[in-house]
Amino acid sequence: MHPLQRAILATGKKEFTRAELVGVLSFRLRIMSPSEAKRNIEKWVIEGVLEEVEEKLSVVEEVLKKEEESKDLLGEMVEYLSKKLEMTELEVMEEIKKLKRRYGDIDDKLLAYLFGMDRGIDMSPFQDMLMD
Repeated sequence: MHPLQRAILATGKKEFTRAELVGVLSFRLRIMSPSEAKRNIEKWVIEGVLEEVEEKLSVVEEVLKKEEESKDLLGEMVEYLSKKLEMTELEVMEEIKKLKRRYGDIDDKLLAYLFGMDRGIDMSPFQDMLMD
């Protein structure tokens, strides 16, 4: 589940101040550090998942749903790897990006699978999903 969806479920609202959203993601949900939350908020504003109106951040659910659908399997893999390797999801994505720079334009899901295999993680739960 996307961190913004978790924030909506935890608070029951779709509009946050920047500081409030950092607090929810970092301290209430404990899914990222404050600096990671700040970086992700900036990224989500650029991607259009968050809309900034008069110092308030509003979650654009249509964009969030589209992003979730396209990144669903990759998100599951990154979450699985982060738990198994005791890393943050952002750190796992950085490692996948390093592999992408090394091996070229290969699908991120395949790179995540290879990253897990390289680190000795059982990636069999995702084997059939990658074939589809």
